[in-house]
Amino acid sequence: MRNNMIEYGEPPVEAQQLPVDQQLISRMGITIDLCGPGQVRGHMPVDGNRQPVGILHGGANAVLAETLGSLAAFLHAGPRGSAVGIDLSCTHHRWVASGDVTGVCTPLFEGDRFASYAIEITDQWEQLTCTARLTAAITPARQGRTQ
Repeated sequence: MRNNMIEYGEPPVEAQQLPVDQQLISRMGITIDLCGPGQVRGHMPVDGNRQPVGILHGGANAVLAETLGSLAAFLHAGPRGSAVGIDLSCTHHRWVASGDVTGVCTPLFEGDRFASYAIEITDQWEQLTCTARLTAAITPARQGRTQ
């Protein structure tokens, strides 16, 4: 990401419309280092995203998964199109107590009206900690549409 934009060819997709301090990804420390058709990848620290018992909160995994899946759906919708998540399910396979987790999102299906994505979250040793699936409703760009 550069200047609040995610670049994937031309033109760049605007990723943030609110001030950065009002974005959930900023509050949770999520960073995106790959965002293109076919794959979106991001990272999130365990610190600051823990349950009271000291391990990574399952809801934090859900936020990371939905962030990556929503970006993938937005890319699929294209400039002037829109996408919104309508279903998210997460299965937590193992707990994480320290370090960062990495999420990788890949498409399962990308159609004209719906898209589904698989998100795999791994720990710093690349062990699978969570799998998620996001389904998004897609509204393709219409001729003359500006937003």
